[in-house]
Amino acid sequence: MADSSKHLVRTSGLGREGGYHIRHPMQEDAEVYWTPLSSGVGMVRAHLNLARVPPGKIAFPVHSHALQEEYVFVLSGKGTARIGDQDVAVGPGDYLGFPTDGTPHALRNTGTEDLVCLMGGERTSTEVATFPELGKVAIQYEGGMTFHDLEGGEVRKLSEWLAKD
Repeated sequence: MADSSKHLVRTSGLGREGGYHIRHPMQEDAEVYWTPLSSGVGMVRAHLNLARVPPGKIAFPVHSHALQEEYVFVLSGKGTARIGDQDVAVGPGDYLGFPTDGTPHALRNTGTEDLVCLMGGERTSTEVATFPELGKVAIQYEGGMTFHDLEGGEVRKLSEWLAKD
């Protein structure tokens, strides 16, 4: 008989402590308490986290993904989701899904208690995320993330790279 304890994470007693306290270095009001669930049971291809966004805070700056789909399921609290250029009220039972279609999104706690959500998605070795309000694009790779300015880059068409023999 298999040991079921290695496939089980009991979340009923999980609070802010025991996970990661994340503050985005480029947006002062971005703050979330993040407890990994999937890695606790040995999953490596998908990730799921129990997230707590404090009152008045945004989980992450407005962003979009190029390679990884992302989703959020609201367990408790009140919030506002930025989806594209719209702000949408969200609460318990609401599900948000973000394919890699370039739609910028974010989640802000507009209540007086933690906004508690399940946040997850794909786990790939590389990701490219755009932060339009910060004017940055981030390249995530195993072991780190680099940020680059959206403006000032040089665009070159593929045809310029082709030799004209």
